[in-house]
Amino acid sequence: MPASSHDFPPAVLVTGCSSGIGAAIARGLRDRGYRVFATYRDPRDGERLGKEGLEPVALELADPDSVAACAGEVTERSSGRLQALVNNAAYGQPGAVEDLSRDVLRHQFEVNLLGTHDLTVRLLPAFRRQGGGRVINMSSVLGLVALPYRGAYNATKFALEGLTDTLRLELAGTGVLPILIEPGPIASRFREHALTAFRENIDVAASAHRDAYREELGARLESEGKAPFTLGPEAVLAKTVKALEARSPRPRYYVTLPTYLLATLKRALPTSALDSVLRRIG
Repeated sequence: MPASSHDFPPAVLVTGCSSGIGAAIARGLRDRGYRVFATYRDPRDGERLGKEGLEPVALELADPDSVAACAGEVTERSSGRLQALVNNAAYGQPGAVEDLSRDVLRHQFEVNLLGTHDLTVRLLPAFRRQGGGRVINMSSVLGLVALPYRGAYNATKFALEGLTDTLRLELAGTGVLPILIEPGPIASRFREHALTAFRENIDVAASAHRDAYREELGARLESEGKAPFTLGPEAVLAKTVKALEARSPRPRYYVTLPTYLLATLKRALPTSALDSVLRRIG
């Protein structure tokens, strides 16, 4: 169990807890003795999370009022004693860059970046008052390298990496530690949600990429099989625990072999050679 202060269990806010990585992190931290505020969008998920011994909090990252309400509620309910924020909630919008409308790309940024940023800065004053805290941002291997037909998601995760790196520099000496976790393929409902976003927002018939969509992207999204080297969400939980409990946590934690491999290739290969590798993967 993590150390606590003033006989209070350490409190952590985890976003995106309805399923997948967020659910695994919330349950795993609960089992380690944390008081876990777990966010949800669907009220039915909130009811279920409450029955699991978590403290559900409504959050829609694309809605500034919802973000403000979540931050205020968690600050009040934790009496300002929040040890960490785990920014996990996100979704993937597949599609070629040229097929992304302004509104579709904006919504991807609202959820994956702007809402996350808003929630973080609203909680930073509480972290400062208590002399420290940890902001754990769930990035991706696609925050390190780009893959075709993931442009919207790539862009938000590259931006999240940049904001987190900057925040780490600006908060040096405050005791507030921004940390990135960069998973590769993880078993979750991510692909299912991505397929829904693809069908809703991409006009396949009108696209110059329609053949690739039908032959490759659509088939991959609809496939029930796992991508190579896929791990369970418990692998992300393990790195999250390290980020929370290490006395001197790393700025970045890789999860899955593809993340380690592609991060190494990015450093070692010229851009043209790396592009060749990424096109084959994509």
